[in-house]
Amino acid sequence: MPKFWRGVVYSALLLAALYYLLPLYVMVITSVKTMDQIRAGNLLSFPTSISFDAWSKAWSSACTGVECGGLKPFFWNSVRMVIPAVLISTSLGALNGYILSKWRFPHSELTFALILFGVFIPFQVVLLPMAQTLGWFGIARSVTGLVFVHCVFGLASTTLFFRNYYVGIPDELIKAARLDGAGFWRIFFRIVLPMSTPIVMVVLIWQFTQIWNDFLFGVVFSSGDSQPITVGLNNLANTSTTVKEYNVDMSAALIAALPTILVYVFAGKYFVRGLTAGAVKG
Repeated sequence: MPKFWRGVVYSALLLAALYYLLPLYVMVITSVKTMDQIRAGNLLSFPTSISFDAWSKAWSSACTGVECGGLKPFFWNSVRMVIPAVLISTSLGALNGYILSKWRFPHSELTFALILFGVFIPFQVVLLPMAQTLGWFGIARSVTGLVFVHCVFGLASTTLFFRNYYVGIPDELIKAARLDGAGFWRIFFRIVLPMSTPIVMVVLIWQFTQIWNDFLFGVVFSSGDSQPITVGLNNLANTSTTVKEYNVDMSAALIAALPTILVYVFAGKYFVRGLTAGAVKG
């Protein structure tokens, strides 16, 4: 490509990046401004002095308790929900993918197709049945209930990811291990799982992002001190005050988004590598 056209392409990409990063820039600079600076300037003006009072107020407001709007309890609810939900759904998805691709049984393709329906079913369709199920198990309106919900709904996606990845592993490798006397679990832990690092990273990042950013399940299946951070952010943003504190709202939004931003900053390359792993063979 000639240098001129290469420069045009890079310039266009740079402009597109600046365009998409502009809202993030506005959020960051607004979060470190005082309300006086916000009133005196405009959205794009740089702060004359940096203050983290809005961050402190968004994280833990002066009064204690979930009702006061501080994100601290909501944040830790999300942490206690996301970690087990991601690990359980990823582990079950890996086992499902392994079985459906390498230990096929009668009607295994039909079973996979039925599981795949879970990827396309609108979440709103199953809100009432899931609420009834949580009530039967006695885990309604709790963090444990949210973990259960996200494991159930994440299972279809994780199974799809792992099954499609494991199809690319040569069947001869599995057959050779079986001839050597290796069983189901030994093949999985000694052969299949060590080859699964790319897809494991993809699924972990995918599930973490989906579960952390979920609002619908959080607002429907939780209440009080079990609500996740997305619900807490909504509560804080809709709190009626005499003067709207935009710096606090922006700080709260950044706090809620920070974990997923950090995941993609530090592990984004693994996500891309995992998606493209096995795409080219030969």
